[in-house]
Amino acid sequence: MYCTNRTILFCLLLLVNSFLIQSQNKSTVYWQPDVSVNYQVSAFYSHNFSVTNRNYLLKDQRTKLSVRQIDLAHFSKVNIDFNKSVGLGVQYRFREAFEESKENELRFTEQFNTTHKIRSIRLGNRFRTEQRITPSSTIHRFRYRFAVDFPLKGLKLDVGEPYLIATTESLLSVGKSLNPMYDQRITSQIGWSLPKGMKLQVGIQYRLENYTQNTEQVFFFLNSLILAL
Repeated sequence: MYCTNRTILFCLLLLVNSFLIQSQNKSTVYWQPDVSVNYQVSAFYSHNFSVTNRNYLLKDQRTKLSVRQIDLAHFSKVNIDFNKSVGLGVQYRFREAFEESKENELRFTEQFNTTHKIRSIRLGNRFRTEQRITPSSTIHRFRYRFAVDFPLKGLKLDVGEPYLIATTESLLSVGKSLNPMYDQRITSQIGWSLPKGMKLQVGIQYRLENYTQNTEQVFFFLNSLILAL
């Protein structure tokens, strides 16, 4: 599988243009940068620390740039086979400081992940359960994500070369005095492998939230810097 840098740029511009056209009549558009650090303790055990900042770009048909929230997260993963892993995570969301009517959130995550490789293409299945705890409520969320990633040059990823990640994820949220909420997320990102194990990723995410009741369509511009220790 081979793709030139010019082709990659052209495809990315098409995605961005389509994103902007579709979002003109939608209520919310976000810009979400994040930085994460991966620390490999052993061949079977690793940590991930991340900081994520979510910002409004378009809300209620008005353009604006303002902070919505900041998330601090830690995740631990244990490999139980060459292609299977389990993990536990904790996250704290700072929301009150940016929107007085909102609440901060403590979140716990449990995960099971499997991967399968077909030549240069890697397929992944991720199952997650979450407990989202705020002062006023506790929401239990169940998530399934299917992912595919592959290098855009050759059969293996070398330093300086690009790769593509595409995912689709289904979510169910339930809680006391809360009608079940169903969400769907579709994400496409292009990344580059950098020296010293670093990676840079940019992409777009589309969310269809609460689509069985009061449907809301949400768009994200994503960019990530991933460091390895």
